[in-house]
Amino acid sequence: MLILKCAACRRKLLKYYKIGQGEVHRCHKERIKKVWNLEEKGGKIFCPCGNSYGIDRGSYYTMDKKSFTYSGTKENN
Repeated sequence: MLILKCAACRRKLLKYYKIGQGEVHRCHKERIKKVWNLEEKGGKIFCPCGNSYGIDRGSYYTMDKKSFTYSGTKENN
């Protein structure tokens, strides 16, 4: 499980189940286990501080890698 945090204000954004060792480029909606701060406007997702950290693509979010940080462990398969 990974905890994604806003790079600007350090608020918790999502708890996400990451499979594989790569970077977090996409967050599949079915793997998001908990949402703390998520605001959707015009097809993008924002932190309450105003920082945009992803684009809604239907079944997943395309993440902007410079707008968030994460901690936790990734599942190896």
